[in-house]
Formats: sequence, structure tokens, C-alpha cells
Amino acid sequence: MTPSQSTADIKWLDITDSTNRYLREASEACDNLSVVAAVEQTAGRGQGTHTWHSLRGQNLLFSILFKPEALPASNIILITCATTLGLLDYLKSKGVKARIKWPNDIWVDDKKICGILIENTLDGDLVSRSIIGIGFNLNQTEWPEDLPNPVSLKQLTGEDYNPEKELELLAEKIRRRFASIGSRDGESGLQEEFGKNVFRLPGGPA
Repeated sequence: MTPSQSTADIKWLDITDSTNRYLREASEACDNLSVVAAVEQTAGRGQGTHTWHSLRGQNLLFSILFKPEALPASNIILITCATTLGLLDYLKSKGVKARIKWPNDIWVDDKKICGILIENTLDGDLVSRSIIGIGFNLNQTEWPEDLPNPVSLKQLTGEDYNPEKELELLAEKIRRRFASIGSRDGESGLQEEFGKNVFRLPGGPA
């Protein structure tokens, strides 16, 4: 994939500091559910002060722009529900059963395969924009010693994956989940399914 090449509504960058920052600055010109991905990210963030470690070209580093039509801030959890369930759908298609660790991680057994950073912008009591940054461990097999429990899809299945192809598949799973937002039945279904798949670590925040 060449720098700044686009395919299937996904814009690929060769290198950037943060796909969230890139998409935040470009959001006015981007369509709803646009995706920006990077081969290499120099300042990827996780929750709080954590950074996201990834070897160049080994994993999926991308952000999704969500522009809801009329999503009350009181229902902001739906963004987390749609994102995490889309990731579970993708992993299920690969034969991998995963769970959601509250609030924004995807775990397989006791190992972390994906982290999510969601940045929301409010306009009064409505969500005007959401930028969802995702780091998904795809092909990497060696990790820094200070990372407690990482795992990649390759380590779970023994297969090598094409990042561009897999991101198209993964983005489609997530977009399908976001299509449920705006429908009362769809939204209740998202929250119900999320509740069945989410867990908290013992002693963690409520």
C-alpha cells in the first residue's frame, strides 16, 4: 500500500503521529464512518497516559469517524457498544471467541488483542462527532517485556494476514454495528449484547 492511498473508503497513510489526530483535523471534509489507517504510528495513545506499541506494518492502527444525526450524550455508551461488538464479530469470523474488558479493550482469554480510544465532541446535549482510535494486534509475535498480556491474531491462529484486506473486513463489521444506532430496537439490542460480553477485572472501577 502506497502512502495516502485510499481503498474501500479507507485512507492509508505511511506514517503519522496519531490517526485520531489526523482524522480530527480532517473531519469536516470526511464522510460519516470514514476510516484512516497508518502503516506506522509514532505517538499512538491508549487509555489515560498509556501508549500503544506496534511494530511497523505488523498490526492494524486506524481511526473511524462517526457523525451521528441525533445521538443524545446520555446514550454515548452506544458508540462503545457498536465498536466493541463489531470487533467481536470480526474475531468470531476468524474462529476466535473474545470478550470486552470494560471499558474499551478486547481480550481473548486473559490476553489483550485490541485497545480502543474514543474521543467524543458534544454540541449541547448531543454527540456531534466521535473519533474512535483502534489498535488491533494482527501479525506481531514479539513484544516488549513491560507489556503484561499482549496477543495477536497470528499467535492465536498461526496464520499470516494481509493488513489492507483485514482492515476492509474489520471496518465493514464495525460499520454494520453502527447502522443499529438511531433505531430503538437496534440500540436496545446493542446494549443487551454488549452487557452479555463485557467484564470488569476484580477490584477495577465500577
